[in-house]
Amino acid sequence: MTARPSRPPAWAALERALTERRPVRARYHGTERVLCPHALGWKRARAKVLSYQAGSSTEDGRRPDDPRQRWRSMFVDEIEDPVITDSRWETADNYSPETNGIDDLEISV
Repeated sequence: MTARPSRPPAWAALERALTERRPVRARYHGTERVLCPHALGWKRARAKVLSYQAGSSTEDGRRPDDPRQRWRSMFVDEIEDPVITDSRWETADNYSPETNGIDDLEISV
C-alpha cells in the first residue's frame, strides 16, 4: 500500500453518497452527470471513484442503452461541484468491486 495524498474536495460528497446509496450530480470534464458511486480508493496515489452513471450524457454523447455499460472510473480531483440528490440510486448487475480500476480500495458498496 502506498502513502495516500490528501483527499480532493469532491471525496467527502462521493463517500457520503456511497455510504447512503444516493446519487450525486456533478460536472466531469465540463459535462454534467448523475453518478451513483460504488467504490472509492487510489490509483497510483490519485483518488479514484467507480460510479454508475444514472443520468445525463457523456463527453462523447448520450449514455449507452445497455445499463451494464454505464460504469465510469474517474479521478476524483477532476470532479467538480458534487451535490448529493434525492434521486433513485441505480446500479447494474455486473458490478464487482474487484474490477474497478482502483489499486488501493478504501470503501465500496
